[in-house]
Amino acid sequence: MAADRSVLVVVYDGVRLLDVTGPLEVFAVANEQGGRYRSRLASPDGRDVVANTGTRLGVDLSLAEADARDATLVVPGGPNWPETINDAELMDQIRRLSGQSARTASVCAGAFALAAAGLLDGRRATTHWELADQLARRFPAVQVDRDAIFIQDGPMITSAGVTSGIDLALALVEADLGAETARMVAKQLVVFLQRPGGQSQFSVRASAGQSNHDLIRKLLDAITVDPAGDHSLSSMAARVGVSARHLTRLFNEEVGATPARFVEKVRVEAAQHLLETGAAPLDRVARQTGLGSPETLRRAFTRVIGTTPGSYRSRFHTTGVTNGSSAGPLPAGPASPA
Repeated sequence: MAADRSVLVVVYDGVRLLDVTGPLEVFAVANEQGGRYRSRLASPDGRDVVANTGTRLGVDLSLAEADARDATLVVPGGPNWPETINDAELMDQIRRLSGQSARTASVCAGAFALAAAGLLDGRRATTHWELADQLARRFPAVQVDRDAIFIQDGPMITSAGVTSGIDLALALVEADLGAETARMVAKQLVVFLQRPGGQSQFSVRASAGQSNHDLIRKLLDAITVDPAGDHSLSSMAARVGVSARHLTRLFNEEVGATPARFVEKVRVEAAQHLLETGAAPLDRVARQTGLGSPETLRRAFTRVIGTTPGSYRSRFHTTGVTNGSSAGPLPAGPASPA
């Protein structure tokens, strides 16, 4: 007989809707691909809750009634997380259920609940980049990584901003059902399978910010859209009608990097995506990203990422079910008889 994999989602008034529905949709689509996830929502009193959007969420049972043995426990976050973590009874129930579960995952500010319950002490964890410093200050026993999409440390998995809950759920599906199923789920949802856990929360373009200078802003966008284009200093300067020296000064002031450095980082990021999502040889990856040759690709990767393209591909050619730490692979959720 087929087996179910139990998922228990902790919900409460004010929970962020996408923190809940993003992972649930991944598990539901996995079921369409042959998975057998059984997802339930549990609230403090067993009543329906109202999410941050005003949307009512139907609840299956109370936290006190819930049994998370061999389940995946998911703890979403919400804008009112300071109030949430001061609910002692809720923290007690999360602590109890996590102790029963095969693995415990948080989305975005849900990391604060895990930390408040003492579940992240001595562990690496992440959350939304805007909240990372607060998590580190409030819970000094937690080793906060401000940049990762998601981090696994033992049975605890924490993820970054709201949409990273989808990345996390895809990684859990891969751990349970294999990479091919996870890829099919990602394809059905029209999302990238490949935003590996160890990858940065920020793109190169986003990290550069919104320049106040229209000339620089247009160049940043043009480079990002077409990494393989002619982005030599002389070409860019001619394109916007300024001298190379003036353009370099503007880049340093507005971006904090030289034009060549920004172009290289954009091209490496484009190469990362190709390495994560396909099996193209390095010479093709180099050509398609404007880096020219495998040797140039290797040198650029070493400067920007600190590893070689081959090593990067071998590490990140899945959702990132290992995060490069000693914590090892994400634990698979046990399947129990249906």
